[in-house]
Amino acid sequence: MSFFGGGQQQPTQPDPVFAAQTEMEMYNVLFNKLAQTCFTKCASRKHKESDLHLGEMSCVDRCVSKYMEAQEKVGVVLQKANEKQAAQMEQMQNMQGAMGGN
Repeated sequence: MSFFGGGQQQPTQPDPVFAAQTEMEMYNVLFNKLAQTCFTKCASRKHKESDLHLGEMSCVDRCVSKYMEAQEKVGVVLQKANEKQAAQMEQMQNMQGAMGGN
């Protein structure tokens, strides 16, 4: 019996369809932000040509590279924070189990 009077709770398995949809939405948001940010920063408004100039292409390459590098660093930090939180939750559950098992 758990601390709150209920029975043992079985850990629920994540829904793979929901996870895939969420991941696609996150990539969509990432791409849209990246495209908007780098276009605003790099594309010249003076020219009405459909192709980018060499300077604009270089700027876009650097912008995308920096944006993706920053996203990767943020992802690493968030992953570490999630792992730490999961370890703390497991430790709390172990402590609760030890206290309830007396």
